[in-house]
Amino acid sequence: MSKSLVLAEKPSVGRDLARVLNCGKKGNGFFEGEKYIVTWALGHLVTLADPEAYGDKYATWRLEDLPMLPKELKLVVIKQTSKQYSTVREQMKRNDVSDIIIATDAGREGELVARWIIEKAQIRKPIKRLWISSVTDKAIREGFARLRNGREYENLYASAVARAEADWIVGINATRALTCKFNAQLSCGRVQTPTLAMVAKREEEINSFKPREYYGINAIAKGMKLIWQDSHTKETRIFDKDRCDKILASLKGRDGIVAEVNKAYKKSFSPALYDLTELQRDGNKLFNFSAKETLSIMQSLYENHKLLTYPRTDSRYLSSDIVDTLAERVKACGVGSYSAAAAKILISPIKGNKSFVDDGKVSDHHAIIPTEQKVYLSSLNDRERKIYDLVVKRFLAVLYPPFEYEETTIKAKIGDETFAAKGKTVINYGWKEVYNNSLDSDEEEDPKDDLRDQILPKIEKGEKLIINTLVQTKGLTRPPAPFNEGTLLSAMENPAKYMAGESKDLIKTIGETGGIGTVATRADIIEKLFNTFLLEKKGKDIYITSKGRQLLDLVPEELRTPALTAVWEQKLGSISKGSLNKDLFLDDMRSYAKAVVSEIKNSQEKFKHDNMTRTKCPKCGKYMLEVNGKKGKMLICQDRECGHREGLSKITNARCPNCHKKLELHGEGEGQIFVCSCGYREKLSAFNERRKKEDVNVSKRDVANYLRNQNKAKEEPMNTALADALAKLKL
Repeated sequence: MSKSLVLAEKPSVGRDLARVLNCGKKGNGFFEGEKYIVTWALGHLVTLADPEAYGDKYATWRLEDLPMLPKELKLVVIKQTSKQYSTVREQMKRNDVSDIIIATDAGREGELVARWIIEKAQIRKPIKRLWISSVTDKAIREGFARLRNGREYENLYASAVARAEADWIVGINATRALTCKFNAQLSCGRVQTPTLAMVAKREEEINSFKPREYYGINAIAKGMKLIWQDSHTKETRIFDKDRCDKILASLKGRDGIVAEVNKAYKKSFSPALYDLTELQRDGNKLFNFSAKETLSIMQSLYENHKLLTYPRTDSRYLSSDIVDTLAERVKACGVGSYSAAAAKILISPIKGNKSFVDDGKVSDHHAIIPTEQKVYLSSLNDRERKIYDLVVKRFLAVLYPPFEYEETTIKAKIGDETFAAKGKTVINYGWKEVYNNSLDSDEEEDPKDDLRDQILPKIEKGEKLIINTLVQTKGLTRPPAPFNEGTLLSAMENPAKYMAGESKDLIKTIGETGGIGTVATRADIIEKLFNTFLLEKKGKDIYITSKGRQLLDLVPEELRTPALTAVWEQKLGSISKGSLNKDLFLDDMRSYAKAVVSEIKNSQEKFKHDNMTRTKCPKCGKYMLEVNGKKGKMLICQDRECGHREGLSKITNARCPNCHKKLELHGEGEGQIFVCSCGYREKLSAFNERRKKEDVNVSKRDVANYLRNQNKAKEEPMNTALADALAKLKL
């Protein structure tokens, strides 16, 4: 009896498919049943070959060998996962396997994962496609009941190949040309170079910003603060001091009268569920996790603990087939501090609504939410607990009713001038109960909005106001903030601001395709820019290095703008619809690569290492460069072929006792010393001795238990010994 071979993208999905398809016999890297054999990839098992595969001359980097334009790009098995590739190929080649069912992610990249394996293994069997947005039992059964013909996805596969090969053709040639021409480790690409350019642009905006002094007028009456407003523009800031002085002088000694009291019922829904980028933003903002760290933590919660759904998603909505599983998911995560919110949700049946359920807004994967697996919070480490907490609270919040309030706006007249005040009266906290009724958990204060919410007194229209205080205020306009990892992710997702002068169609395309890079690759792109010393961190803020600034002067202009990605995505979209031939697109890319290499070869620009030290490389004897890595300072050899590097200092978690900034650890062995930017210095040996004296052997668990006990009934006896120990700690 013939069987179908089902190819999933990852082991966890493979196990789900095997269970639903009754494949109970476990093999090495696959499951087997009466009708199906289920196996899986581990992401990509096959990739495009490195340049060395096209001839020995490409093993060394020489400018005269460029451009490198093979007629056909070769596929190779990725060494680290070659064992699983062999398993998949062996199962596909079995005589009793009649057809292949592709069950990788429903999207362009998922199609590529499967098709490259099939092509490399030289399988010529009929292909069917499972196309589902979630892996619940119900979705899997329905998907297998309506499998599609693989031929329907040939154009999608063609667009995926075109994207991968175009990146190889342009990226490899441009990087090798830059590196050989300027004898420095330089790399560029259609995502990393525009990202670098966005950081440079932000720095230009900050450096060219000229702060302007502005003035305002505040009046205090009946315990509330009234802010002056321009009666025509509603602006609260005056940039002309003389004008402000005249207005203030005309109001001295006058009382006011309430001109308007407007009350409006308002409601706000919970913030949308998390996609990966939004979760990375919050992880960076709240816990200072890098984008890479948040993804790694999410991967652990998904793969190891099986508590959260697939992390690499760009959707903030759920598909309708998930709604029936929501109650079970709420029960699974409704423990500990989440139990009260979960119980309230489960009082009545859960219904989906357009605020978080929309099939049209789910692409390859739905938003990140808890799974049906019961959680044991004690099994999570501190970092996992923090990310899990974000996801669970957001999940519970969308299932709550909206936050409802009455907004009151008061307009008063003092002389001919208008003053305003506003405040909120909460009707129902709704979803904010999940966040302990915090009013600002989801709201960013507008720095330009001087009219803030306050508690207002009972007041009527026409009421006379005795002005107790009338003062002039002043401030300075602020420059845009430097990028941090969270805001840089946002800029990569929405780069329209950095496409001035481009056509509206291109800007629309970049918006529709989710910006530059993908949710799966942005963290790696940022990490690569740090690791190649094109970007550096100062605290949380990200700055471009001298090397990065010089690189932007050396690369062709088209590679510095997100427009190139937009043009490519337009053409890739046409390929996936069958209206553009893949080979024509790749011919254009080969011509473009030739032009890029020619421009670099003929460049008159020079690259200068301005971070050269007098320290010689112990391997090749050339002078070394001092660079700021993400974790501290290091020396690297200027010769790219040598590649030697050694640490100078590293940023630690130890805090300066004077200014509380993180200390840098310099030197090696017994001579190691902590140094702070404020001037504080302390030998590592002295630091360790000081820590020993402060150490009272209290564990984190003891601390947590102690803090929890403070909330218990007061009649319980106090653990004075533990309290005394904790009092000695700097918590």
